[in-house]
Amino acid sequence: MDKELRILIQKCVENDREGQRELYTLLSPVLYGICLKYMKNKTEADDVFQDAFIILFQKIGQYKFEGSFEGWAKRIFVNEALEVLRKKQRRLHVVIDHSNLSNSLEDEMNESSLVVSHDKLLKHIQQLPDNYRMIFNLYVFEGYSHKAIADRLKIAAGTSKSLLSRAKSVLRTKINEELNEKVS
Repeated sequence: MDKELRILIQKCVENDREGQRELYTLLSPVLYGICLKYMKNKTEADDVFQDAFIILFQKIGQYKFEGSFEGWAKRIFVNEALEVLRKKQRRLHVVIDHSNLSNSLEDEMNESSLVVSHDKLLKHIQQLPDNYRMIFNLYVFEGYSHKAIADRLKIAAGTSKSLLSRAKSVLRTKINEELNEKVS
């Protein structure tokens, strides 16, 4: 870890407002991106972003200077987004369609290679139902395994696989529709 970041973190531990502002400015773009990926719209993302930064500043004294500080901060933001989604949803109720489980991840990834702008893809991800979006983000962006997702959300690993498959199917449909509109 570079010395400047270490000093900045120490300022935040001491509740130095200028240090907090500098850290906020430094990390905002990455951390706000996480909020946008998990939440349905900008308003929800803004709320999570603000709440997660408050939590970060409250817990910054717990950071042990081991591993990446940015990774530690990202974990706070992901956890806050998941908590908001959990509260909003109360429980994840999903009927598993076992036919979706037969598709292998490799087959799905190789079906079509489409070029979509980052903003369009983000918009489509935000439009996914909460449970689809949550699983998609944890698997694709955070790199969690289906077992880890299942353990974290207290669901079956098969449910995680099914939700990921459905999320990808919805995204694929939306992207194909968009591309078809451009061609027409």
